[in-house]
Amino acid sequence: MALVTHQLGLEHGNGLRALHGLELKLSIGERVAVIGPSGAGKTSLIRLLGCALRPTAGRLELFGANPWQLSAGDLRRLRTRIGTIHQAPPIPPRLRVITAVLAGRLGRWPAWKGLLSLLYPADISGAQQALARLDLADRLFDRCDRLSGGQLQRVGIARVLYQQPELILADEPVSALDPTLADAAVGQIVAEAEQRGATVLASLHAVDLALKWFPRVIGLRGGELAFDLPAAQVSREMLSELYASEGSVVPTQGNHPIALQAFGDGGEARVLRIDNSRGLG
Repeated sequence: MALVTHQLGLEHGNGLRALHGLELKLSIGERVAVIGPSGAGKTSLIRLLGCALRPTAGRLELFGANPWQLSAGDLRRLRTRIGTIHQAPPIPPRLRVITAVLAGRLGRWPAWKGLLSLLYPADISGAQQALARLDLADRLFDRCDRLSGGQLQRVGIARVLYQQPELILADEPVSALDPTLADAAVGQIVAEAEQRGATVLASLHAVDLALKWFPRVIGLRGGELAFDLPAAQVSREMLSELYASEGSVVPTQGNHPIALQAFGDGGEARVLRIDNSRGLG
C-alpha cells in the first residue's frame, strides 16, 4: 500500500476539528481525487499525508511505515519519496525558474551539489524537459517574480514532475489556471504518474476535472468522509448533497453547466450547477 489511515483525525490548537475518523487505503499506482466544499478538510488531509502536520488522532502509514515513529534521517528519506504540489508554490520570488525546478531533487542530492546548483544548474536539460510538459520551456532562466500566478503554479508542478516521487500529493494544483491549461496540467500529472507507476492523490476545486482524470473520487464534508467511490458511481444527487451547504454551485472548469435542484434545511429550493459535458448521470 502507498498509504493507509485508520481513524485519522486533526484538531487545531483552538479546538477546531479539521478532520475526524478518516479510513483510507491507496494502493501503489492509484489515482484518487478529493473533492468537497470550502472548509471540508482537503488541504488539512494533504498536509497530514505529506507529513507537514502531525495527526492528533488515529494512525497514518506511508509505504508501510508510521512516519512519526521514524528517526529524523528516515523521515527525511521518506519525504523524498513524496512530492507535494501546492496551490501557492513556496518559491522565493527572486529565484530563477530553473533553480526552482531543480529544487525538486534537493533531498536526493548531497548538500554540496544542491548549493553548487544555485550558481551552476546541475541538470539544465532535465529542468527544461519538465517545463516543456507544462508549456514553460521558454521561461527557463527567468526570475520567478516575473511570472504570473498561473505560470508560477505550473513551475510548482514541473518541480514535482522533475522530482519523480512515488507519491504525488496535489493541493488545488490548477486553481490559478484557465480551463484549457488546467485540463492539460492535470492530464500531465496523471500521465507522468501512470508512466512511472506513481500514486496520486489530488484535491480539486473543479469537480469535472476530478471525474475526468481520476478513476476514484473521495468526497469530504465537515472533515469527514462523505463518499469514496469509483468516479462512474458518483451521482448528481451525491454532488448536490456534498455542496449543498455552499448554496450556490458545484464548481467546475467546464462551460456547459446544467441545473440541479437541492433543498435547504427549511425545505427551500436551491439551484446548484454541474458541468454535463461528460454526460454525468
